Amino acid sequence: MIRTLLPSFLAACLAFTPLAAQEAQWRHGAALLGEPKYPAGFKQFDYVNPSAPKGGLVRLGAQGTFDSFNIVVAGVKGSPEQGLSLVYETLTTPSFDEPSAAYGLLAEAFSYPEDFSSVSFRLRPEAKWHDGKPVTADDVIFSFEALKANSPTYAFYYANVTKAEKLGEREVKFTFNEKGNRELPQIMGQLTVLPKHWWEGTTPDGRKRDITQTTLEPPLGSGPYRLKNFDTGRNATYERVKDYWGSDLNVNVGQNNFEEIRYEYYRDATVLLEAFKADRIDFRSENSARNWATGYDFPARHEGRVVLEEFPLRASGVMQAFVLNLRRDKFKDERVRRAFNLAFPFEELNKTVFYGLYERVGSYFHGLELASSGLPEGTELEILEALRDKVPPSVFTTPYKNPVNDTNEAVRNNLREADRLLREAGWEVKNGRRVNAKGEPLSVELLSSSPNEERVFLPYKAVLERLGIGVTVRSVDDVQYTNRTRSFDFDITTGLWGQSLSPGNEQREFWGSQAAQREGSRNLAGIADPAVDALIDRIIFAKDREELVAATKALDRVLLAHNYVVPQWTSLKQRTARWDRYSHPDVMPRYAGSAFPTVWWYDEAKAAKTGAPR
Repeated sequence: MIRTLLPSFLAACLAFTPLAAQEAQWRHGAALLGEPKYPAGFKQFDYVNPSAPKGGLVRLGAQGTFDSFNIVVAGVKGSPEQGLSLVYETLTTPSFDEPSAAYGLLAEAFSYPEDFSSVSFRLRPEAKWHDGKPVTADDVIFSFEALKANSPTYAFYYANVTKAEKLGEREVKFTFNEKGNRELPQIMGQLTVLPKHWWEGTTPDGRKRDITQTTLEPPLGSGPYRLKNFDTGRNATYERVKDYWGSDLNVNVGQNNFEEIRYEYYRDATVLLEAFKADRIDFRSENSARNWATGYDFPARHEGRVVLEEFPLRASGVMQAFVLNLRRDKFKDERVRRAFNLAFPFEELNKTVFYGLYERVGSYFHGLELASSGLPEGTELEILEALRDKVPPSVFTTPYKNPVNDTNEAVRNNLREADRLLREAGWEVKNGRRVNAKGEPLSVELLSSSPNEERVFLPYKAVLERLGIGVTVRSVDDVQYTNRTRSFDFDITTGLWGQSLSPGNEQREFWGSQAAQREGSRNLAGIADPAVDALIDRIIFAKDREELVAATKALDRVLLAHNYVVPQWTSLKQRTARWDRYSHPDVMPRYAGSAFPTVWWYDEAKAAKTGAPR
């Protein structure tokens, strides 16, 4: 049984009652806005099967390779972070049937003041590393400092943390440089904790370990799995830890059910699909419309040994788009950017390339209640009114709509409008080429990391060339693509931003001015706009759900009105294929898609009919 922090009746009374400033209010869990669903002492999450059997093997596919098990500094070819998330643990863990709630994992409780100016975590006394040593406050501080010092992403993520201090062997406190940011305590709860004593020790052959370097030494963790064996760059197998300290925690009941989880690495997406069909991979999410429509016509599927299933995506919104690099002068004019949207032949691509399986992205929060629509009203209108002189006038008068190119007439009309906008922006057509007053041609490079994207880029190229725009399509390898996008060395590339039901600090990284010129940031477009910054802050410091939704819709509306990107396509379903050896609970988590393999288990009866994995 898990030890509760307070008697249940007292916890219920005190869960969100303000206390004196000097008195710590320890919590078993918290929601970003409102109260968490599960009370102190809850037995399990509602979406798990507490009687799920333990055992069996599941093989998962990954595209790419790896040359390091150090998550602090990824190697040139990357580290297998999917598998290492089974080895390491965080201070808190989310539930999958409520938005933005966190419950104690390595930490038995956490506490923060009413102004959210700091957060303290109290570690579980039973939390142990796989070598039997306890997880300590020193480990937490070491992990925070190592990640912040060696990773640009984490440096930005933890930029608001001014101090990390040890208050006791099992208690650590993080102090923030701003008040009212209710997301910061949850951000610190997501900290991956690493073993200080192991990283400061020596390898079996006597070499001192260095957390700033890549390594293929199997890592020491505290999680439900440990690395069993691996073939560098090809596969890695993780085995369930029999004496795992947290096996009976309420947040773990009914999970971590597989005896072994193996990741098989393939460099090519086509080979990855063939590996699944050859029964070398058990489960995959299918992101290709063509594959979903035509790629699973093989005997095992007709025999029922392979199952295709779609799961709704309710918790994740998305903006996927062609990103126009605003750091280039040619994209600074909003009329030019709109012209590129008018030319995009989505409807034709959806019919001929995507088998009609996609819808056009129409919001930076597409698929969520946070997406703007119609004209602003109520709280959203009040927020925008305060910025009226800093936002495009159209946000008050004209709902944003993507152009539609579903008929020949529509295509002609949109191209005429694109031509008009380009001419207004100073780009005339001379001798078939679009040029400015200096005679400089308007030319762009479409940059991708996969030749598969050419099936989309080439039709888009053909339409842009009808406008007199010179277009080059360039596919480069993963390393070169990463280097070029990190340094913003591109004209147009594809960007993808996942969004949650409770957006917050990550919006600064996506669209904030400070991130615009910081290499490696997610602000690929280079957006640096005071109104956008102000709206992001309004989201971060929202006092309740109503204000958060209104501020997010306002941000969405302003970003769309500036035409920073050319929205692409998406599907609000997770398409999955699996060999029929596995089962899941009758009630699935609302906000986690398939949640594979987290809440699934190996089904011996199904495997007997399908055949055991090899």
